[in-house]
Amino acid sequence: MAKQFLVIGSFSAFLGIALGAFGAHMLKNKLAENMFSAYQTGVLYHLVHALALLITGVIAKTILPTPLVHWSGWCFLAGTLLFSGSLYIMSISGIRAFGAITPIGGLAFMAGWLLLAFAVIRQMD
Repeated sequence: MAKQFLVIGSFSAFLGIALGAFGAHMLKNKLAENMFSAYQTGVLYHLVHALALLITGVIAKTILPTPLVHWSGWCFLAGTLLFSGSLYIMSISGIRAFGAITPIGGLAFMAGWLLLAFAVIRQMD
């Protein structure tokens, strides 16, 4: 499972950089300012959680190979797909209804961080 998070995190970081460059070079002058800002927020959270996936992979491989750590990684991935993905789609398509998905992704991010914290706390006992 740890190797999967390292691979997924690496690919996610690549994709985040590519989407950030795409936005900066292809979308900046084509999107309304608020839509471009939403796109940039998607990129920021995408990249932060690509790093979170890499960290989760390292933790799962070396320190805590526990189900809580694994679930945190899956939450980070789900958050990226739902949070960042919905912002990308909303920004490019202009369909604001996709914004309703974004908070679900945010909850997945928060769950991932809490699960990781609980895994560490349980290990401390």
